[in-house]
Amino acid sequence: MKALILSGGKGTRLRPITYTGAKQLVPVANKPILFYTIEAVKAAGITDIGIVVGETHEEVEAAVGDGSAWGVDITYIQQDEPAGLAHAVKISQDFIKDDAFVMYLGDNLIKDGITSFVDEYCSSDANAQILLAHVPNPQSFGVAVLAEGRVVRLVEKPKNPPTDLALVGVYMFDSTVFEAVNAIKPSARGELEITDAIQYLVDNDYKVNSHIITGWWKDTGKLEDMLEANRIILDGITTDICGEVDETSEIAGRVKMGKGTKIINSCVRGPAIIGDECIVENAFIGPYTSINDRCKIVCSEVEHSIILEDSQVLNIGSRLEDSLIGKNVKIDKDGRKPRAYRMMVGDNSAVSVT
Repeated sequence: MKALILSGGKGTRLRPITYTGAKQLVPVANKPILFYTIEAVKAAGITDIGIVVGETHEEVEAAVGDGSAWGVDITYIQQDEPAGLAHAVKISQDFIKDDAFVMYLGDNLIKDGITSFVDEYCSSDANAQILLAHVPNPQSFGVAVLAEGRVVRLVEKPKNPPTDLALVGVYMFDSTVFEAVNAIKPSARGELEITDAIQYLVDNDYKVNSHIITGWWKDTGKLEDMLEANRIILDGITTDICGEVDETSEIAGRVKMGKGTKIINSCVRGPAIIGDECIVENAFIGPYTSINDRCKIVCSEVEHSIILEDSQVLNIGSRLEDSLIGKNVKIDKDGRKPRAYRMMVGDNSAVSVT
């Protein structure tokens, strides 16, 4: 059994953050999304992993390395253009060979992992198995129609969805999938669609099973989904204070704090996580906030937000909320005081608020 993790794509829905970095490396609860995916694959007992990379391959390879940090072996597979999920499978045939494999979209988060999904497939005689979830907006996803647990039809982003069962972004395949990806034609948007490949398997009497998850999952392609994933993961943390908290400060609820971090005359109300070498002074850090390493929050309030490393929020005198702030960003006060700010700011930026 092998794994194929897709880590290409431009991440257009998370711009400007993804103008300067891979969307799969944006952190949730101070850990890159891609790392959660690798951990889930390893927990399912799979250690031979191929990662399909695109324009951001250098950044992904620098962050992940050879996989030894997780006890896995990583092979990088270059996809020169984002030509569809089925195209990613097609170019990975030399890596997969004749093995069965799980394909996992690297910007998806699944709270309960994929172990039961993989185990169910391995105990079946199916050629493929797709992970599904009931969603309130099926028109935004590929949707499956089932008959006694088997997939009989897939529809990509239908205007009138026949069901509310959306494809989550994790798939199991045996080598018959290569027949499918080599047989299908590009869609109207010029890509080889994985839904078309799976439909080919169905139409040619291959067995395609389904597995419906009951726990939460998130496609973290949008700001709102990133913040919700951050909130859900922070709900599961436990208190671990490694930095310094002075006697005039208050830590309430579940808070994780890294080494070298100083909390001075401030209140941190969890669940929240603060990385290493940060300074929080005369400030309020509210629930569901993730602050990465070497950040500085002074005379400001931050809540329900993600702040990446080396950034500063200084003297804004109001609350920054529902925001995703990139690396090496400086936000400070200039002029009149608004009641609240909501931002998504790219790396290496400077913002003055009025």
